[in-house]
Amino acid sequence: MKKTIRLGAGALGAAAALWPLASAQAAGCEDLVGKKVGGGVVTSAERLPAGAKLSLSGAWAAAPIAPLPAAICRVKAQISPVAGSLINVEVWLPETWNGKFVGLGGGGYSGGLDTAAIMFPPLTTQGYATAATDVGHPSSEDAKWSNGQPEKLIDWAHRGNHVTAVFAKALIASHYAKEAQRSYFHGCSNGGRDALMEAWRYPQDYDGIVAGAPAAPWTRAMTGFAWNMQALDGPPKVTFTPAKLKLVTKAVMARCDALDGVKDGVLEDPRLCRFDPAELQCKSGDSADCLSGDEVKALRAIYQGPRTRDGKQISAGFAPGGEASDWPAWITNAKSNQRNFATETFRWFVHRDEAWTLDRFDLDRDFALGLKRMGPVIDSDNRDLRPFLKQGGKLILYHGWNDAALPPENTIAYYGQMSKLAGPMADQARLFMAPGMGHCFGGEGPSKFDMVAELDRWFESGAAPERVIASKPDNMLAMLAGWPTQTVQSRPLCAFPKRARWNGTGSTDEAANFSCVAAE
Repeated sequence: MKKTIRLGAGALGAAAALWPLASAQAAGCEDLVGKKVGGGVVTSAERLPAGAKLSLSGAWAAAPIAPLPAAICRVKAQISPVAGSLINVEVWLPETWNGKFVGLGGGGYSGGLDTAAIMFPPLTTQGYATAATDVGHPSSEDAKWSNGQPEKLIDWAHRGNHVTAVFAKALIASHYAKEAQRSYFHGCSNGGRDALMEAWRYPQDYDGIVAGAPAAPWTRAMTGFAWNMQALDGPPKVTFTPAKLKLVTKAVMARCDALDGVKDGVLEDPRLCRFDPAELQCKSGDSADCLSGDEVKALRAIYQGPRTRDGKQISAGFAPGGEASDWPAWITNAKSNQRNFATETFRWFVHRDEAWTLDRFDLDRDFALGLKRMGPVIDSDNRDLRPFLKQGGKLILYHGWNDAALPPENTIAYYGQMSKLAGPMADQARLFMAPGMGHCFGGEGPSKFDMVAELDRWFESGAAPERVIASKPDNMLAMLAGWPTQTVQSRPLCAFPKRARWNGTGSTDEAANFSCVAAE
């Protein structure tokens, strides 16, 4: 989603035996310019040595990024699958290749090129060839680029990542004189929507897929965003101060923190928390140490999630526990991300009217119109992944419980329904819920983990991951930028529906002292 750096590359675990390149191949990087392969043409190619300076683009251009750890050939290319479509692609080819390829998804209305400098290096250092795309238009925080451009909408929705996969695999086979033995895809947020779109619409593109906090039910999610804004806009208008949100989180923790056996400011499973904001309602009027009646009403609506006038639930609401840390940027600030996405999506994708404003939103009417006008192109929450699974595909889903961008329980519902349809193939998918984690990274709980490495081990060993270790660095932004950090806490993420439980002895900051147990 908006201005979000997505985790998922991480520090990869041991990869398969690396396949050293012949020196002639490494020296031939610049010779790739002009090469036509896989439906695209290479526009530039340059060798970047270890230690080369990297930089981000877009909103993150000023962020200090760690130098490149290992030499690569950075290839830029363009693909024009249909008239009105021009897709930019970047592929990094490591000089020491492990025989595998990873495609990376985007975020919000943009592709994955903005953050290539932080997402690619950990992967290429372990030998993976990597690729990402701008999905057909420059990085943007609005959706005006889609106005009168149906092919650009299709490129962003699904075609951009598909043609990138086809091109990248063809380029890899040409450059290394050997096809990739395995291909993976990873994305979080809208990149998670990209991931499930690949699994559903293009099951031949990738062998294994990691989808984090997927915005797959785009129409339902955007309807939920608009619902939340209506809850805050009233009348009367409700403005939550940081102090009021801290008051709410403190009350949530007082009631529910100990339910998982450890008082640490993190809920292992917020669904067990029976918190009603009416507990904090002022006896009369309003004051800093209680909630007004209108604030209680707004909170209840956000926890509940959007419903039609006849009571039909459209999307899950948000879990309690992350109000103070994660809600301001996404929900409660005057210029929140949810407000921007709701406005831009319904303005351009649904109504196609630059004058449309959020105060005109009618849930029953606009949800139905959204399903008709954008759902068939954008939504990737089709639960039938049998074509992907039948060819041996494996899927890992993950979602942070403190996510204030996309409701965690939507992913749980998707996993359950997809598994039911998959039948005996359901064992080829796993879901990991991350307590305290915000949107794709950060939050109160450990949120540094490497699902690409888990996916690769699954393929190599044949054993599905049941316990993934998540850690919390002392500086999350430094970790994302590739600089060294120290671990201050670790916990296991358990394959859903199991939960982590402290063994009763040892530090509660060390994963080794926790076991994955069946949900009670």
